[in-house]
Amino acid sequence: MAKRLTQQDIARMAGVSQATVSLVLNNRTDGGVRIAPDTRARVLEVIRRTGYVANPIARRLHDQRNRILGVFTYEAVFPSTRADFYQPFLEGIEEQAEVAGCDLLLFTSAKATGGKRRIFSDDSRIRLADGCVLLGRSIDRDDLAQLVTEAVPFVSIGRRDDAGGPVPHIGADYPAAVRDLVDRAVALGHRRFAYVGAGTGAESSADRLRGFKQAVAAHGVEGTYVQFAGLAQLLDAGITCVLAEEVSDGAALVLAARERGLSVPGDLSVLMLGAATRPAPDDVRLTGFRIPRREMGRRAVQALTEVLEHGTTPQELLVCEFVEGTTLGPHTALG
Repeated sequence: MAKRLTQQDIARMAGVSQATVSLVLNNRTDGGVRIAPDTRARVLEVIRRTGYVANPIARRLHDQRNRILGVFTYEAVFPSTRADFYQPFLEGIEEQAEVAGCDLLLFTSAKATGGKRRIFSDDSRIRLADGCVLLGRSIDRDDLAQLVTEAVPFVSIGRRDDAGGPVPHIGADYPAAVRDLVDRAVALGHRRFAYVGAGTGAESSADRLRGFKQAVAAHGVEGTYVQFAGLAQLLDAGITCVLAEEVSDGAALVLAARERGLSVPGDLSVLMLGAATRPAPDDVRLTGFRIPRREMGRRAVQALTEVLEHGTTPQELLVCEFVEGTTLGPHTALG
């Protein structure tokens, strides 16, 4: 994982000598130097495709690192809403980078493709950094595969499936956290559960749903999965405990229940599965779990250092902390 792409690699891919690559990179046309236009174009195409950036500082230091770590984000990390999901991650990254004596370079110029940012593009600068921390709910699979194939040093915040090889990541143990919530609700007598949320797509959603299915199967209780559900639909199905993937959805269910004169948690318990990514009411104290976002940011930088120094592929899931809110309790009309 820690191997940096070199001029020799570019030369091999383009089918030319390293000297030719050096001449192209330095735009040498003096002193009788002659490079055929098609040869120059071939070298430039390999450079564009791989995102190779010659690093003069690294050359002077004989391939020692320049102590710059990149942070690539797939979504905007400075939102104007109150639900600033990414701030704790960035705080952890900054804290650990300071401990490691490294500067941070936030990559923001990647052009969007179909509304999504991509790491590798015509103007990619990813190789300006020694290595990169990836941050985003969903990370492009082609980007991951290219990072793995080209041995670019990186660590993903959030568990990622293999992409042509194992992906180094620091994630949250969502399955265990969801199972813990179901265990607590079952102990309070709940027997009919609903999971409300995406449950698919991003690994974080799939992991939550997997934990839910494991828990209801282990206890032999009813478990319903719906991507979107209104309060009436849940009550008609006899649901007594809802696990909401998105905090704002859970809060909306609580407010809707209160408007109908229902008791929460007496008539319906509602649990949150992490942190808000959209604005949610402040007056609803949901029971659930907290994602260790700040610690994930710190640990990601530590893991990236391990990748750079030892060429390892760290994969670690951190424990989520239980949050004691006011929306879980015994159901008053169990039957």
